[in-house]
Amino acid sequence: MQILRAGHMPSRSGPPEWFTGSVRIDTLFNPADADRVQGALVTFEPGARTAWHTHPAGQTLIVTSGLGRVQLLGGPVQDIRPGDVVCIAPGEKHWHGAGHQTGMTHIAIQEVKDGKTVEWMDHVTDADFIG
Repeated sequence: MQILRAGHMPSRSGPPEWFTGSVRIDTLFNPADADRVQGALVTFEPGARTAWHTHPAGQTLIVTSGLGRVQLLGGPVQDIRPGDVVCIAPGEKHWHGAGHQTGMTHIAIQEVKDGKTVEWMDHVTDADFIG
C-alpha cells in the first residue's frame, strides 16, 4: 500500500496553451506513468476553461465544488455541479471549465493510450463559452 499525502507534489498553473483564465492543477496520482490511469484535481477560477481537446482513452470528471460548464463539439453548453460525474468517450472533442461568476473544481481521471492522455486544440472562444 502507498499513501500519497495531500501536497505530495507542488501545485502548478495551467499552461496558457491549454487553458483560458486562471487554473491550478494538483496532481493526485501517476503524473508520468505511461501505462496507467492518471488523476489530477483541477481548480478553475470564474470564467476559466480548457481549450478544445480529446482524450484517446476517454476521461472522467468528478465535480467536487462550485459551478462548471462542459460542452461536446456540436452540442449545447451544459452546467455541472458538485457530485456530477461527466464521462467523456475516447476521441470526443470537448471543453470544460468554471461558470461565468463561480469557480469550479473537479477531479480529472484519464487513461494513457500509446503514451498520450490528451490532444490539445484551439482555445474556446468567449461566444462558445457563453453558449
